[in-house]
Amino acid sequence: MAGIVGYGVYVPSYRIKVEEIARVWGDDPQAISRGLVVTEKSVPAPDEDTATISVEASRNAMKRAGIDPKKIGAVYVGSESHPYAVKPTATIVAEAVDAAPDLTAADMEFACKAGTAGMQACMGLVDSDMVDYGLAVGADTAQGAPGDALEYTASAGGAAYIIGKKDTIADIESTYSFTTDTPDFYRREGMPYPSHGGRFTGEPAFFKHVLSAANGMFDKMGTEASDYDYAVFHQPNGKFYLKAAKKLGFNKEQVQHGLLTPVIGNTYSGATPLGLAAVLDEAKAGDRILAVSYGSGAGSDAFSITVNDNIEEKQNLAPKVQDMIKEKRYVDYAVYAKFKDKIRMA
Repeated sequence: MAGIVGYGVYVPSYRIKVEEIARVWGDDPQAISRGLVVTEKSVPAPDEDTATISVEASRNAMKRAGIDPKKIGAVYVGSESHPYAVKPTATIVAEAVDAAPDLTAADMEFACKAGTAGMQACMGLVDSDMVDYGLAVGADTAQGAPGDALEYTASAGGAAYIIGKKDTIADIESTYSFTTDTPDFYRREGMPYPSHGGRFTGEPAFFKHVLSAANGMFDKMGTEASDYDYAVFHQPNGKFYLKAAKKLGFNKEQVQHGLLTPVIGNTYSGATPLGLAAVLDEAKAGDRILAVSYGSGAGSDAFSITVNDNIEEKQNLAPKVQDMIKEKRYVDYAVYAKFKDKIRMA
């Protein structure tokens, strides 16, 4: 059975508060924070992008895994903000962790669930004995148009997972996916900012797919919410996350550790992987975790995971999610706009 051998995260240290964005656009910051359950978000520095975030997260995953990087047979980087339109991010990551050249590598795109799609691909290769280990990354430097509702949440960060069979810290019992053609969010080639369907992104998109994937996993495994110690969901905002958890029968104690959007925003492809990492940072042997991603367009991947006895010796070998969250420096809207390349010079 394929499982998680190592995991690592990276979140940029810059932050901007919701009230600062609201000040510029004349919005009510309290209403925004209350409605989205978000107070601030991470901002990538000018020299940070999906590639640098993926490299940092992958190196931290390697620290926890403690394996020979040459035994990694596959590298997949999932993102909707790859730095190159034609040039893979995965090859950069493979070289950076010293895994090249005897491997397969590719970039993945499926809105915010490209990272979990990479995890599934690695699981298949590992379970079929085609590779010893696979490295899957979910990372983004998400964009929101100036003045758009997305600007309050679209942030940056990522997480990396090394999948293998030997010396796992958590075993993946099963995975289940639910996918339809639902155009709730999209960006055409050459367009700087995505478009979204407003309220349409809720019930027929996010909730339909997340709930269907979770219930599909329950049916497949013969489980229910009470069988899990933790649950993690995609989190475009805190409100959707908490509503989905409640609909599925999870209580606050089961879901609070994975809820990161209120303090770092929506890291898109990194959202569910980062939430899962935050849970693994705190989990103990025997704990059971349900993780469900969501990607617009639309689909959800669900995972049932059981933590094993190796977890405690690996948790402190690399920075934890909360370590990354606590290290922060605030910027105003002008600096944020400069860092995000929203100001275009003549």
